[in-house]
Amino acid sequence: MSTQPSRIARSQSPYLRGMSTEPFVSADEAASFLAIKHRYLLALARNGIAGAYALGTGTVRKVWVFRLSELAAAIAGKNSDPKMRELCDPASGSPR
Repeated sequence: MSTQPSRIARSQSPYLRGMSTEPFVSADEAASFLAIKHRYLLALARNGIAGAYALGTGTVRKVWVFRLSELAAAIAGKNSDPKMRELCDPASGSPR
């Protein structure tokens, strides 16, 4: 009898089919990746930014984990919106 744990290939596991194999990262790592403050990232997570996942069932505090590729896609998607580009264009002046 082998002492090695049995390994199921990811492609064969019925629980992992169709799921991303990208690892989750902490809020600190995700904030560093986006070059924003940790608190701002958590505010974005509470507002539903793509790539943010709450762990646990806490009502007061939640632990958040992130997928960097989904965060990057969400940011890129917002920057490709023509209305947002107009507001952020320095040549157009202040949006106020």
